[in-house]
Amino acid sequence: MNLRKAVAYLTDVKDFKRAIPFRRFNGGTGRTAQAKEFGATLGRWPVKSVEFLSGLLKNAEANAELKGLNLESLFIKHIQVNQAPKQRRRTYRAHGRINAYMSSPCHIELIVEEESKKVEKEGAVVPRLSTRRLAARQRLAA
Repeated sequence: MNLRKAVAYLTDVKDFKRAIPFRRFNGGTGRTAQAKEFGATLGRWPVKSVEFLSGLLKNAEANAELKGLNLESLFIKHIQVNQAPKQRRRTYRAHGRINAYMSSPCHIELIVEEESKKVEKEGAVVPRLSTRRLAARQRLAA
């Protein structure tokens, strides 16, 4: 996806104009008509996650500008989110009990690349036959 389009999409999600479809971990997620765009029915507007991703994309754009890349031809080549180790705290409950109060952080991996120019294919290329097939054709012709 183009970097500019991704930033515009995340801005629309922040403004509740477009939803992010929930396909996998979607128990209890409500339905919205904005998810139809992606062929789904379930969607949400995760503002906190969108702000983190927007910050990453702005950082990637600044890095590309510093390296002298063309900002209009940047696209997201790879993005991946992995679980990070949970951070432990505790919360105090009634009757002297204590429960775990864990946070669920993540590692976000993002690769942005400048789109290269497409190389056009030359004229029709005749497929080469192996010697085995050539021999079989000669046997049939004879």
